[in-house]
Amino acid sequence: MLTQEQAVEIRVMARRGEGVREIARQLGCSRNTVRRYLRDEDARRYGPRAPRACKLDPYRAYVLERVEQARPRWIPATVLLRELVERGYTGGISQLKAFLAPLKKAVPEPVVRFETPPGRQMQADFTVVRRGCDPLLALVATLGYSRATFVKFTTAEDAGTLCDALREAFDYFGGVPAEVLMDNAKSVVIERDAYGPGLHRWNDELLSLSDECGFTPRLCRPYRAKTKGKVERFNGYLKGSFVVPLAASLKASGLTLTPELANWHVRRWLDEVANERVHGTTGAVPAVRLAEERAVMLPAPALKAPPRIATKVAVPVESLQHPLAVYDALLEATP
Repeated sequence: MLTQEQAVEIRVMARRGEGVREIARQLGCSRNTVRRYLRDEDARRYGPRAPRACKLDPYRAYVLERVEQARPRWIPATVLLRELVERGYTGGISQLKAFLAPLKKAVPEPVVRFETPPGRQMQADFTVVRRGCDPLLALVATLGYSRATFVKFTTAEDAGTLCDALREAFDYFGGVPAEVLMDNAKSVVIERDAYGPGLHRWNDELLSLSDECGFTPRLCRPYRAKTKGKVERFNGYLKGSFVVPLAASLKASGLTLTPELANWHVRRWLDEVANERVHGTTGAVPAVRLAEERAVMLPAPALKAPPRIATKVAVPVESLQHPLAVYDALLEATP
């Protein structure tokens, strides 16, 4: 098959009066090829292949209808697959995902900033600092109105660890908010919508803590990380401004970052850096707004301050604000 440029040249040379033999000689092709391209312009290229029939074809209209019904949200392919199977579909999920891919790009994800009044909501979430045989996690709790944040480093994220950290968060903030928004982990909820829409089967330890302290547990929507965006955004700030610089300073002293060391230093960082900075979204200092929240929150349960370890490493506050990229290699997990 000739290129598109050669096909055009054949027609141009023919219009100029060149014969078939001369055209074939100049282009290095056979005379029959020249005749064929001159006789049928469509022969200068192969036409597109007819699309192959697939098992999804009879159900495309249904899928498109479901996508439109869900806008601006998105129904996962696994859910659509179950619905199609109930309607007789015998194909797999791969061709369904391939059909959905361009449709998903056309569905914009709305960005709606959800603000809460003082004392209404706290968002809590575990973030992974280090994986492997020596894991390090952090429970991050952020008040929705003030953006004041508490951090507790741990090695686990079970229900007992979660509840202990939440107690310390209430103690740090000086009050208990009306509701705590959390992820859909087993330490939080055993089964979503177990007793009907919005009626979940909560983890017993969390339910007991909520009853004791006076807050209502809330769940963010599945597959919607932005629902608890306030605490999610703080996770990156915590690692870049605190964890990485501290790990670098400890390494220079021949020490490894442990939960005990991290918890020893994080309180000062929270008091002097994180909660004293002007927040980029609210334009206010979290510690200042926290006073407004304390005025309307329930009293925090009485707690004994956790014992502090004796090991201290001098880390200037200013050094806890270095960019994450500077020290990325220090916290990479061991394969």
